[in-house]
Amino acid sequence: MSLQLNHKKISELVEQNYVYASVLYYFGIEFYNYSEKTLEAACKERSLNVQLVTDSLEKATTRGKDADPALISYPIDLIIAYLKHAHYLFVKKKLPYLAKVIAELDSTKCGYHQVVEDLQFVFPLFVEDFIHHIYEEEDNLFEYIATLDNNQKACGNLGKLYYSMEKFSIQRYAAEHEAHDDEMTGIRRITDNYQVLPNMHPHLRVVYAELQDFETSLITHARVENEILFPKALTLENQVRRKLQSLIPSN
Repeated sequence: MSLQLNHKKISELVEQNYVYASVLYYFGIEFYNYSEKTLEAACKERSLNVQLVTDSLEKATTRGKDADPALISYPIDLIIAYLKHAHYLFVKKKLPYLAKVIAELDSTKCGYHQVVEDLQFVFPLFVEDFIHHIYEEEDNLFEYIATLDNNQKACGNLGKLYYSMEKFSIQRYAAEHEAHDDEMTGIRRITDNYQVLPNMHPHLRVVYAELQDFETSLITHARVENEILFPKALTLENQVRRKLQSLIPSN
C-alpha cells in the first residue's frame, strides 16, 4: 500500500480520505499548497522520510475505531486526567489545525463565498470562547473535585475544604455545563449541518469533515462529563459533606 500512496497526488490522497489532510499537515505538508505534487515529491521537498509519512497515513485510517475505555469503573482522579488529556489534544492539536485550514480557505477557488466569510469570522471567536471555557473548567471544577477527592482519601486542609464547599457546587456546575453542551450550533448552521454537495471543492470538504469530526469528539467528551464525572463528583461531594458535618460537633 505504501507504494500506492507514494505515487498519488496529495489532492488524490485527501479526496480518498480527509483524515490524510491532518496527518500531512503535522508533517508540514499543507494539502492545499501541495495538491498537484505526489506524496513522494512533497516528502522530498520537505526532506521527510517518505516511509515514515506513509506509515502514519496508514495508521490514520484506524482513527476513531478504538472504543473508549470503560471510564465508569475508573476512580475520579483518572477520569479527570482523561478529560485533561482530551483538553490538551483539542487546544494544542485539533483547534490549531482547524483554525489554519479555515483561515486558508480561498472563496475565489472554493466558491461558497458567504460560507467561507462566515466561517473565517465565527471560528476564531468560537476557539477563543472554547479555550476560555476549558481553562475555567480545569481551574475551578476539576480543582474543586480534586480538593474533595484529596480530603476523602486523607484529612487534608479542612479550612480550605469548607471554604471550597461554601463557594462551589457540583449541581450548579452540572447545570452550567449543560448550557455549554451545544457550542457548535452556529457553525453547524453556517455549514448546513456539514452538508457536502456534489462538486464541492476538496479544501471545503476537508473543513466540513474535520468540523463534524471535532463536534463528534465534543459530544463524546460531554457525555463523559455529564454521565460519569458529574454523578461520581456529586456522590463524592455528599460523602465529604457528611464527613464535615460529623466533625463539626466535636470542634
